[in-house]
Amino acid sequence: MSEENSDAQLVAHAVAGEQRAYELLVIKYQRRITRLAAHMVRDDALAQDVAQETFIRAWRALHQFRGDAQFSTWLQRIAVNTAKQALMQRRRSPIVSEAALRTEDEDESGTSPVERESIAASTPESDLAAREIAAAIQDALQALPEDLRCAITLREIEGLSYDDIALAMNCPIGTVRSRIFRAREAISKRIRPMLSLPGGKRW
Repeated sequence: MSEENSDAQLVAHAVAGEQRAYELLVIKYQRRITRLAAHMVRDDALAQDVAQETFIRAWRALHQFRGDAQFSTWLQRIAVNTAKQALMQRRRSPIVSEAALRTEDEDESGTSPVERESIAASTPESDLAAREIAAAIQDALQALPEDLRCAITLREIEGLSYDDIALAMNCPIGTVRSRIFRAREAISKRIRPMLSLPGGKRW
């Protein structure tokens, strides 16, 4: 059974009054939604609140879900809107936190599989370069306008298609492509000087 069909069945059971079916959906997507919220609001505590509110809103609107998009995309759209509202209410700038930038593939040490494979071959110089580039990327993400940051997060971190991002952000696919392009350009501009050293050497 595909993930989409599985979700559709759980939604149908939940709408019919089986609370356990919705609990399974929450368990399945809680980490993904919390991570998305964390990337948007840059605050772990607020991200938890946004995730909880997202699932509450989704439960209340579940009878409106028609299956035109995947359940995960529909849920992410609610999360995006909830996070935007939370930021407006707080009236503060997003802050990058280390925990918010972790992906599902990272372990408790905060190390991804690729990083773990290369750690044996790392040197103090390469470690320093990696930390500096990571910090520059975080700064670049923090400096992005909210819509650009959301689009690049959904694409590069969540792995959504352009169509799904358009549904999640409630905008035309052309706008999605433009936002992702602008976000990539801004981040690239920030880190490009760090990738080359005097004399043609590279990190």
